[in-house]
Amino acid sequence: MNVAIVGGTGYGAVELLRFLHNHPYVEVKKVISHSNSGTKLAEVYPHLVNVVDIEMAELDVHTLAEEVDLVFFATPSNVSKRYIPDLVDKGVRCIDLSGDFRLRDGKKYVEYYGEEMAPQSYIDKAVYGLSEINKEAIKQAMIIANPGCYPTATTLGLIPVLEKGLVNPNSIIVDAKTGVSGAGRKLSLNVHFSEMNENFKAYKVGVHKHIPEIEQMLSERAEQAIQVIFTPHIVPMTRGIMSTMYVDMKDVYSTEELIQLYQEYYQTHPFVRIRKEGALPATKEVYGSNYCDIGLYADERTGKLIIVSVIDNLVKGASGQAIQNMNIMCGWEETTGLHQLPIYP
Repeated sequence: MNVAIVGGTGYGAVELLRFLHNHPYVEVKKVISHSNSGTKLAEVYPHLVNVVDIEMAELDVHTLAEEVDLVFFATPSNVSKRYIPDLVDKGVRCIDLSGDFRLRDGKKYVEYYGEEMAPQSYIDKAVYGLSEINKEAIKQAMIIANPGCYPTATTLGLIPVLEKGLVNPNSIIVDAKTGVSGAGRKLSLNVHFSEMNENFKAYKVGVHKHIPEIEQMLSERAEQAIQVIFTPHIVPMTRGIMSTMYVDMKDVYSTEELIQLYQEYYQTHPFVRIRKEGALPATKEVYGSNYCDIGLYADERTGKLIIVSVIDNLVKGASGQAIQNMNIMCGWEETTGLHQLPIYP
């Protein structure tokens, strides 16, 4: 199958190339970049010299629709919504790694993204691509709204106990951390070396654009409106998301009981790994891979459940999950092309 990547100079695009390079059923026919049209991709990313020989091009929807079967949009927000409707109308499936098709509520989109949402008819066609949860809907989708990195780690960690009704849905506190690659490749004072090195800071408290995405998904699974307290932090590491969640249990449950629940819930999902009692995951243990590792601690003294969920923000939090969704859409084994051991140390 022929695919294209739009937004070719970002970290998400390069991660797509890393995994698709050895995918047995896919060939990357085009990489689109308006700012670097006519430039070889290896000139922007020298680690691709003599490996990927692709010259980046401008985006022409009509030409692209004739050449490829599926398009990945690894663009900033408020870009893909301009092009995906035309591509879908021409029969091309699209997987959007930005936030343009994730939210259902137009007012929320304007509030958190600062622009008008995509046309409602295309929002209605989009499937939220949390692979482990929406697998059946993903199979038939023409538009996949690939989840954000924080929402992936957070919702996978919370959904099992929310669905079972074991916790108070209005008690959720999310304390999350990300590596600096989550800010993208664009220069920014916030992630300048001398600003970030040996530093650790909270940012966008109460206004982060992933808040409505997390609340939307959790509300759908719990079948009631849910609000969360979400505090993101940036830490001086390149990759990784750690989402630590605190939620009140409705009854007394042991850590062992809850681990068994999670193991049963995710037993058919190869990329979610549940840790044994007393073993909490670290970001380094999923580095460069499509795994989400989850650890649990039921604090019987306070009645709170503590959930620790880790992913690589560029893989399970972006490009890896996008490829997992592509595999599901195409009827292939969902692990195809993603059999990468985490990089350690």
